[in-house]
Amino acid sequence: MNSATEVFQPLRADDPQTVGGYRLAARLGSGGMGRVYLSHTQGGRPVALKVVHPELAEDPTFRRRFRREVEAARRVRGAYTAELIDADAEAAPPWLATVYVPGPSLSEAVARRGPLPDAAVVWLMAGVAEALVAVHGAGVVHRDLKPSNVLLAADGPRVIDFGISQASGLTATATGNTIGTPQYMAPEQGLAGETTPATDVFALGQTAAYAALGKPLYGDGPSMTVLFRIVHSKPDLTQLPESLRPLFALCLATAPEERATPAEILAWCREYLGEEAVAGGGPAVWREVAGLEEEIPDPVARPAAATTTSGDEAPGAGAGHVTAAPAGAPALSPGHATSPGAAVEADAQAQAGAQAGAGAPAGAGAQAAVHKRRRAARVAGVVAMTGALTLAGLGWKLMDGTDRAAGREGAATKSSGPAATPAGTAPSPTPTPTPSASQPPKPVPYPGLELNEKNSISFKEPVQHEDGDRTGDIRMKCGMASGCRMESDASVFSMPQKAGTGNLETCREELEFAKKNDLTLHVLAAGSEVCVRHPSGDIALFVIGIKSAPGLSKDPSWLRADMTIWRAAS
Repeated sequence: MNSATEVFQPLRADDPQTVGGYRLAARLGSGGMGRVYLSHTQGGRPVALKVVHPELAEDPTFRRRFRREVEAARRVRGAYTAELIDADAEAAPPWLATVYVPGPSLSEAVARRGPLPDAAVVWLMAGVAEALVAVHGAGVVHRDLKPSNVLLAADGPRVIDFGISQASGLTATATGNTIGTPQYMAPEQGLAGETTPATDVFALGQTAAYAALGKPLYGDGPSMTVLFRIVHSKPDLTQLPESLRPLFALCLATAPEERATPAEILAWCREYLGEEAVAGGGPAVWREVAGLEEEIPDPVARPAAATTTSGDEAPGAGAGHVTAAPAGAPALSPGHATSPGAAVEADAQAQAGAQAGAGAPAGAGAQAAVHKRRRAARVAGVVAMTGALTLAGLGWKLMDGTDRAAGREGAATKSSGPAATPAGTAPSPTPTPTPSASQPPKPVPYPGLELNEKNSISFKEPVQHEDGDRTGDIRMKCGMASGCRMESDASVFSMPQKAGTGNLETCREELEFAKKNDLTLHVLAAGSEVCVRHPSGDIALFVIGIKSAPGLSKDPSWLRADMTIWRAAS
């Protein structure tokens, strides 16, 4: 998976162009539950959008399970999971969108380069165990953990599809026929018994064994044959590295109650790696295992001359950085950049002209449509102005937090508001004057900030304090028992309930009754958003870019983030 062409495939004739307001940019693949596409949020954040197969969507039992499992998955937040961003269980067909993780699956990485070194296997088990801590902590059992459901990003593994497997009946059908992935099931699954968090631990042991051996621990063959081995025989641990056999034995015990917990697995891995864990040697391991970086296609722009005829597409959704393709053309067209603001504004003007030319009265509905398109044009103009921020050491491109915050703010501004900054003009970091009652606060971007145990961040200029300066408003504090936290003496913190929705209005609502002066960091993954309110009335939005790790402690010792401040906004 060394180039975009290997990962991202053009849309086919039977693929939709939009789903739930998300414009599809490429096809990623398909699985037992549905097809998976690359799309983007309105702020440009890449997402993996899974559309359920029609035959499953017509099953009322599936829909009930899907709805229940989606709600459970919304509660999962962890550094080693692909967070659920959006979903619609009532759509035809149902769909869900998660954070897109650039990097190969474990099965792809092993197929490409062979078994992983012993140390990489331990790092893998630590990362997946930490993901299971988050999944189980939200009351969810994965039920289908396997190499293809573990993605290897440049900063560590990510577990995907947690909790969704039960919706598609992957554990057992009503008649008891097992239809999961036999090589990675636990004995209780093979007997159609109860699935518990211990079931995921057994699957973790099998998944890690595959990484160490390059093949399933219980071998291949017909499903019933493999299941018989899992249920009626003990695993042959002599195939595995001798130093790791005690850990595998803790994971692969036949009786669920005899298996280690994910927290115990983490402790074992920490002790095994010793100084390497303390020194943070994981990133070098993952850069080697994950391979070359992917070039993620840009969002797809709405065709300039097209009229939105379906309520399925949200206003401004997918305003992108590529030239709009004609109808029927492949959606995959990175590298042919144009001005999205100009394209969308031209679209709005064409709509207005068409209405005027036809002699149609300017009714409320028509005016609203034009205003929406003009607002979208301002959003796209801000996106064109600020661009994307590439963080060193990442295997993916992080969209500048300024794009998201400023773009969302532009979308909320009335058509009489201030015009967007011309493309190519760098945003000024100088704080804006206190807004008047008629002028909404303007977002002031501060990209690429770093917060660690020695420095601090302030709402006043300069916001980034150097190492040794802990006088800023926001600091990081780490302890052996409590882990790492982001804290402040006076400012309060809150997180948007729905991922990817952080903007001024959302933060105002979230912070209205907020009282917490600290925030645990191990629950934050790349892309997580944090709202902060200063006593002065300033409101800030943090968008996490990368944390140190993948360490074996649950918390990082530093993080990088983009911050946007709205002065006197509360």
